[in-house]
Amino acid sequence: MALRCLIVDDNPGFLEVARTLLVQEGLEIVGVASTGADAVDSAAELRPDVILLDIDLGPESGFRVAQWLVDDPDVDPGALILISSHAEEDLADLIEASPAIGFLAKPMLSATAIERLIRTAGGGSDQPGDTLAR
Repeated sequence: MALRCLIVDDNPGFLEVARTLLVQEGLEIVGVASTGADAVDSAAELRPDVILLDIDLGPESGFRVAQWLVDDPDVDPGALILISSHAEEDLADLIEASPAIGFLAKPMLSATAIERLIRTAGGGSDQPGDTLAR
């Protein structure tokens, strides 16, 4: 069964490109959101396996939205992954302090990278050929 994914980003162009790429790679994109409030509402309604959350949501902080997602009793954010066009090194302390399981730079976004982060966070093996049990 394909991973069910919610993408949260305020850039419509990126949302379309990411959706197309990840669907081609076998993920099921159950929804997209452009604001923190939409992300919380969508996550509560859609119950995705994974949420890809942009760190820069216009005037909102993706770090704050990540906390909203985990604090809301109606939301099970599944695997929460932060994404950004910024370098991970620039945000390492904030990423580490966040409730996210990890970070992906937008140019590195792929189904394989998402599955690898989920396996790593779950204590699973990161060997080629491993599949994500769902």
